[in-house]
Amino acid sequence: MKETGRQGVDPARLSEQDLLRELETIHRSRHDTLLYGSAAALAAHNARMADLEGEYLRRHRDRPPASGRTREGARARES
Repeated sequence: MKETGRQGVDPARLSEQDLLRELETIHRSRHDTLLYGSAAALAAHNARMADLEGEYLRRHRDRPPASGRTREGARARES
């Protein structure tokens, strides 16, 4: 598979299952990278996460947000 200029396989080349698995993995490792990773590790993590999330959003442009995850939904919970 084609490599990007960054770490890992180009997200556009990942199957849907592989993309979701990569997203789950990177989100699980986020906290430790933020707290304990070097500046370079955090920068690489940020770039990879942005690439993966961007690809997910590109594939799922019409995904409906959960009502509780919108400003209106959050305000309704507070009332």
